[in-house]
Amino acid sequence: MADDRHSAAELVPARRTLLDTELGCSSLAECVTGALARYFALLDGQHTTDLYALVLREVEAPLFRAVLAHTGGNQCRAAEMLGLNRGTLRKKMKQYDLL
Repeated sequence: MADDRHSAAELVPARRTLLDTELGCSSLAECVTGALARYFALLDGQHTTDLYALVLREVEAPLFRAVLAHTGGNQCRAAEMLGLNRGTLRKKMKQYDLL
């Protein structure tokens, strides 16, 4: 089995290529900033609450799905990749109906 562990620094060129070509962003932070700018524009001055929880839900669920798909559903490997303990991963998986 190939070792798929890499530091974030090692993945920067690959991540930038993916973001540049697929999303038109040069970084994940730039993509988030753009998405939030569009969200605020759609609000058109209306009041919003719980923005932090909204952003976490929108980011965490696809993150966990992608990592679980990458690990073939192996929760131990997924938890290691995410830097979480397996119990926390399972709790989050239940929260997002991924179990």
